[in-house]
Amino acid sequence: MNTDPVTSDYQHDEAGDAFRRQPEVPAVPPGAQLEQATAAERRRALRVLVQHPLLSAAGPLFVEFGLVRRHAAWLRDWLARHPGWSLQIDSETARLRKTPADLDDRTRPAREPMNGLPFSRRRYVLLCLALAALERADRQTTLGQLAEAIIGFAAADPALSAAGISFDLIGHDQRRDLVHVIRLLLDLRVLVRVHGDEQQYLATRGDVLYNVNRPALAGMLNVRRGPSTIEEATLGRRLETLVEEPVPDTDEGRNRRLRSQLTRKLLDDPILYYDRLTDVERTYLSSQRAFLLSQIQEATGLVPEIRAEGIAMVDEAGDMTDLGLPEEGTEGHLALLLAEHLADHARQEGPVAVVYATLHRHVADLIAKHRSHWRKDVAEPGAEVALTNLTVERLEALRLVRRTDDAIVPLPALGRYALDPDADTDAPRIDGLLGERPE
Repeated sequence: MNTDPVTSDYQHDEAGDAFRRQPEVPAVPPGAQLEQATAAERRRALRVLVQHPLLSAAGPLFVEFGLVRRHAAWLRDWLARHPGWSLQIDSETARLRKTPADLDDRTRPAREPMNGLPFSRRRYVLLCLALAALERADRQTTLGQLAEAIIGFAAADPALSAAGISFDLIGHDQRRDLVHVIRLLLDLRVLVRVHGDEQQYLATRGDVLYNVNRPALAGMLNVRRGPSTIEEATLGRRLETLVEEPVPDTDEGRNRRLRSQLTRKLLDDPILYYDRLTDVERTYLSSQRAFLLSQIQEATGLVPEIRAEGIAMVDEAGDMTDLGLPEEGTEGHLALLLAEHLADHARQEGPVAVVYATLHRHVADLIAKHRSHWRKDVAEPGAEVALTNLTVERLEALRLVRRTDDAIVPLPALGRYALDPDADTDAPRIDGLLGERPE
């Protein structure tokens, strides 16, 4: 008899002088195994698409790109039926054309890949000008050539001059902004570095050679109408027109729009708060909640957490979350400490706004307490203001607070970070929370 503890199907009892046979695990039929494997692959493909809407066959997610191509028909059908998004796939790229549920949401900026810092207004302008330059570039280009083209475009656009934006790319700050834009394009595989390094360009000691990935470049613009065809004057109306989706004025058409809007919120937003929905959306959700949540959970593996104030689709695996809490580093530690402080404030005072001056003082105290293991520049004069602003932006993106002009208001989900009054430890309770997902 084989009594190897790893391979034997027998087990010693406590006396050691008898054996008992362990219960046999029923075999899974081959057909069911295939269905389970197919469902797991589709779930993996959909998760990576929601997190990375522009995929390249030659990028680091080439395995997932293969799954997207393999299950393209199913993915297109599910995405069109539920969130109402379209998926374009060719041999080199996959582009999920996501339309955000809330065009007024300011918490989803482009971020520099290396440090995660959000793009400034100038970097957004540089990104648009760089894409325009790449449209006219050859198969290969250099950073210097892109810089020259950007300078030319900027000088020829009176709207930029009227807005007070100009580029000469001589100063270090402007060159650094351009490098951050290039690193984003490298991360998206729009550009592929062939030779050189951006640091050489920053130090004016050399240039960088790139290949231009035409399919990825073509997939960057995510609109339903060409921007040049829109005559609306205000930014809000221009954004609405860019992504406007005609829907039949019928009961079925209206229900389809509601289903798409709610599914987008559940897929993309950290938390769906009931009080942020319209009356019509709340009525639809109350009757269709079980169906919507089951469809999302089955397709993505996200687990619904239903509270009195709203719903979060929790990412237990964590690979579908691009902004979370807690995270490592100075900003991550500070965000956790500030969330704990605001949650305790809300527990004692209710959802009362906290003015920025009060937060600045609290952050200054935290810096004094933790400066020995935080990064060095937190000790510089005024650092507490910049750190507070950065941290509040993170908490707002996670739907834990709401910002006003001079204060922030704690939101219900922040309560999970409050200290437990019945616990012996000072550690905050952390149950995990979704992060935001990019367009």
